[in-house]
Amino acid sequence: MIKVSVVYPNDEGHRFDWDYYVGKHMPMVRELLGDALRRDEIEEGLSGPAPGSRAPFAAAVHMYFDSLEAFQGAFGPHAKGILKDVANYTDLRPITQISKLR
Repeated sequence: MIKVSVVYPNDEGHRFDWDYYVGKHMPMVRELLGDALRRDEIEEGLSGPAPGSRAPFAAAVHMYFDSLEAFQGAFGPHAKGILKDVANYTDLRPITQISKLR
């Protein structure tokens, strides 16, 4: 199984529209990726490790797939539309990492 993590740095002065992200963007992503997407987890950054410190990431989503090929096959045909929609909820530049679960 693999995990695709998309994180949004918590840069000051930037916007992140949680209502749009949770209510429109992620439902669209789930529908487009279909059964290849086994599950997902959405996180809102609250804090860094020290009391009162800023969370390093404003948001993160972790999506789970059976294999890299399953992810690429599901995401590839819809990549342009999914990536174009990012501007509707944030001006932050997302960072993506694909990991193998051990």
